[in-house]
Amino acid sequence: MSYQPQPQVKRGIDWSPLWKLEDWWAVWFGFILIILAIAGVITKLPKFGKWTSLGQAVPPESWLLLLVLLIGLGILNAIGVAAMGQSAARFLVAFPIVFILAIIAQILGNHSLAKAYNLEVPLWALVVGLLISNTVRTPEWLKPAVRTEMYIKTGLVLLGCEILFGRIVALGIPGLMVAWIVTPIVILFMYWFGTRVLKMEPEFAHTLGTATSVCGVSAAIATGAACGAKKEEVSVAITISLLFTVIMLVVMPAFVVAVGMDTDVGAAWIGGTIDSTGAVVAAGALLGQRGMEIASVVKMIQNVLIGVVAFLTAVVWVYRKGKTESAEAARAKEIWVRFPKFVLGFVAASLLFSFILIPDMGEEAVNGITKITSGLRGWFFALAFISIGLDSNLRDLARQISGGKPLVQYVVGQSLNLVLTLLVAWLAFGGILFPKTF
Repeated sequence: MSYQPQPQVKRGIDWSPLWKLEDWWAVWFGFILIILAIAGVITKLPKFGKWTSLGQAVPPESWLLLLVLLIGLGILNAIGVAAMGQSAARFLVAFPIVFILAIIAQILGNHSLAKAYNLEVPLWALVVGLLISNTVRTPEWLKPAVRTEMYIKTGLVLLGCEILFGRIVALGIPGLMVAWIVTPIVILFMYWFGTRVLKMEPEFAHTLGTATSVCGVSAAIATGAACGAKKEEVSVAITISLLFTVIMLVVMPAFVVAVGMDTDVGAAWIGGTIDSTGAVVAAGALLGQRGMEIASVVKMIQNVLIGVVAFLTAVVWVYRKGKTESAEAARAKEIWVRFPKFVLGFVAASLLFSFILIPDMGEEAVNGITKITSGLRGWFFALAFISIGLDSNLRDLARQISGGKPLVQYVVGQSLNLVLTLLVAWLAFGGILFPKTF
């Protein structure tokens, strides 16, 4: 998740965040597509066949649908890009290539061998992106369309159509345990370990601790601003988080499968420990639809803490540590400013389908609509995972980590995070404290 600063307004109501921030555009994108699906404007999406010979991969009728989808998604996203003050033209030049790479990932994920071993599209999308980024490197002209957060947030809003509100409530209490019990423990431990054992600057230790335990890049930016951390300290925290996010994205689901861990427990474990929302969804998807749902919900519950942690950090640094540059951040409003707005879109979509569409239209009709929204969600996730790969040059990330102390703090803190989160995930999702009725 990425945080974008809010425009400052001296008087009146500032409506600009509603159309200038990526979080809000993810909500608008999601609901525009939901409305088009409900209205019957979008009735078909391109399909890919299971294949052993390449000629079977794309049915003939899908080529025209692919072209229409490319144009439609390109224009839709370009409108948001332009509204956010960036170049729509540069986005439109680059987007077709990212879309074609997503098609390649879809084709690879539908090969008969990939199907036999459950090697899903998200994994192939990540591999395709990583191969390009770590060999020929991602060209500069392609980067305007490499927008992981925008794609993944829109996909999560669409995911709300598939997870009915009763399921969110059922997941919510166990999810709160995983997300909200371990997180403050890890933050406090990493601060103590960084400042007392490694003798790091308090601002640096706290910024890296929240990046590790809450939500990577967004938490690093929000907390770094709240406590007055140096720009280079925030940059190192982000770099370490990104490097290990890619590693954990691949290793954790493989470990869950290899040891035969309960899928619910493994998905909750992933949701509570991997730093990036996009990577959580990607890793959860490797455990199947249920794994993706549980991991996503746990992560979104955890994301809510970004605003709370940033606000409390600012208060502590202002009143206990005398950091006057944090005074502006020490406002109750900061909780709302930092709150991930796409979560509201996810919940709103679930409420719409649970309490309006199903009672009014019936389950059979709504199932037809969710086939469209889930298909669109799959495309946005494929675009997001391609973007994760294209944006992750492992050599560059490793090179940017300066000094050994931050790395030691992260490894020790993340190790504690992994152990504690696994324990709480087992208690909450393993049928120990709560029945497995969700």
